Amino acid sequence: MCSMISAPALRTATSSARRLAALLCWAPLLAIPGLVQAQAQGCDLTARHGAGPFDYRYEHQMLPIVELRHFTPKVEALLAGESTSRPAPDIDYTLNKFPNHHRALISLIKLGQKMKTHHVDGMRYSIECFFDRAVYFRADDTIVRVLYSQYLGNAGRQADAIRQLELAAKRAADSGFSHFNIGMGFFDLKEYEQALQQAHEAIRLGFERPELMDRLKSVGKWQDPPANAAESAASAASAPASAASQ
Repeated sequence: MCSMISAPALRTATSSARRLAALLCWAPLLAIPGLVQAQAQGCDLTARHGAGPFDYRYEHQMLPIVELRHFTPKVEALLAGESTSRPAPDIDYTLNKFPNHHRALISLIKLGQKMKTHHVDGMRYSIECFFDRAVYFRADDTIVRVLYSQYLGNAGRQADAIRQLELAAKRAADSGFSHFNIGMGFFDLKEYEQALQQAHEAIRLGFERPELMDRLKSVGKWQDPPANAAESAASAASAPASAASQ
């Protein structure tokens, strides 16, 4: 079963992401592998439609307006639209303004599953193109890559799904939360060794939620992290308390 990132998890990730600098902006065309192939498939990675695009993690000036008028709870739940009777145009509008809007991407995946299509009627791009645009826009957004991996895995594209998680792991840096979610993605793909590596890294960084460990134990793939990793986790957990007492 695919472990879609929950809304509380996304809120946690977003607040953590605010402490990081955005690493990439819209890069030159020739610097992006696969750009020609994507455009040949009708996916324009650089197209802009009106104001924006904005980074969902950091640039929040327009976010309340977009979420009040377009990405409302009923749109997110795929119950109905705001600008039309269907949710697709409002999700399209949201992802035009915020290409890496995590919750809108989740709704996009669910809408594609509901409609049994990879290109939802009423949206200017395919689901894959929306994800390609998101990772092109902000290649350092690990949550986007985890979600993209889930979509690719559900489509039976195992190698492509693994590749997105590997790219996410390289960009996760010192975010234990990110390594945890990447590990959950590897578990869903039955890549247990890489899931274990990400679980150990999350623990080393002080992020000790038990779900990934429990899932690995359930298939007999869990191993305790090396002693030095446990020591690093204890040190990471005690660092905030030490800083507060100074």
